[in-house]
Amino acid sequence: MEKLSRPTPVPVKREVLVAVTHSGICHSDLHVIEGSYDLGSRGSLDLAKRGLKLPLIPGHEVVGKIVSWGPEADSEDLTVGDTRLVFPWIGCGECPRCRADEQNLCLSTRPMGLASDGGYSTHVLVSDPKYLLDIDGLDPAVAATYACSGVTVFGAIRKLMPLDPEDVIVVIGAGGLGLNAISLLRALGHEWICAVDSGQAKLDAALAQGASRVVLADGNCASTVAKISEACGGRVLSIIDTVNASATAEFAFDALSKGGKLILVGLFGGELKLPLPLMPAKAATLQGSYVGGLAELREVVALAKRGLMPNIPVTPCALDDVNQALGDLRGGKVIGRMVMVIGDDGVAPRPR
Repeated sequence: MEKLSRPTPVPVKREVLVAVTHSGICHSDLHVIEGSYDLGSRGSLDLAKRGLKLPLIPGHEVVGKIVSWGPEADSEDLTVGDTRLVFPWIGCGECPRCRADEQNLCLSTRPMGLASDGGYSTHVLVSDPKYLLDIDGLDPAVAATYACSGVTVFGAIRKLMPLDPEDVIVVIGAGGLGLNAISLLRALGHEWICAVDSGQAKLDAALAQGASRVVLADGNCASTVAKISEACGGRVLSIIDTVNASATAEFAFDALSKGGKLILVGLFGGELKLPLPLMPAKAATLQGSYVGGLAELREVVALAKRGLMPNIPVTPCALDDVNQALGDLRGGKVIGRMVMVIGDDGVAPRPR
């Protein structure tokens, strides 16, 4: 990525200008930079054909301080200098999904940092005050991760419910998504959580986060399935795949017991080839889950404010070091989340 100089935006209508203090570095940012998603035998999904226009400033896990707002914004709920978490999955605002605060399912969604300029910057422009959440009392670096990894896995967890708190839940991947999934499951009262990853350091982090079992994936589907079955006492009914690559989706499906449900979350890419008779024979459910809506992010923040969510590990970095940070993320070297600290001194940073 290269530096880009732009004038500081001036908010109009209901817009709010926010000085960025923290911006999380998500794997989706790599897809934006690379310009595509891997579709396996179908080639790749060209993000330019889906509305991505360059140059674009990435970053959708944003915390910052209110600077100013447009004349149509309700000033009673806005105070200069207040710290807020930004909901980035902006929809059209008019469709039934948006009216239900399910903006992530809007057909005209324009996510911050993915389709409009985001938080790898000194300032962001938020289209409406309702997309700013009070995080008073929370670590802003950790709270930034709730805007994507937190609300994403919360949406996935809700698709598994209702579920007895004593039933085992398998979480594949112990990165930022996986660790936030474990944190949220613990907050919701679930204690039997099995984390699966190919890196021992990430499994150690999963145990520290609250996982009760861990499985080291070894690259062999059959042996990984056997390990999961053994760790979970033989029956596996609930799996969240936060990686969603060809290999993880394959062993996740094979690990499902009859009547089980697999929620596919990650965007690493590839494809899943299934023997079709196994779908009815296993009575299996495969369901995708795409981030989360504003109502769900409010629930995540509420759980965190109640002190129920153990903080995931966060490694701070500077905006000037973002390319190194993205390289570390691409190489699988990051435990938890890397979060850029851009202007956390109580003073609005100068525009670049």
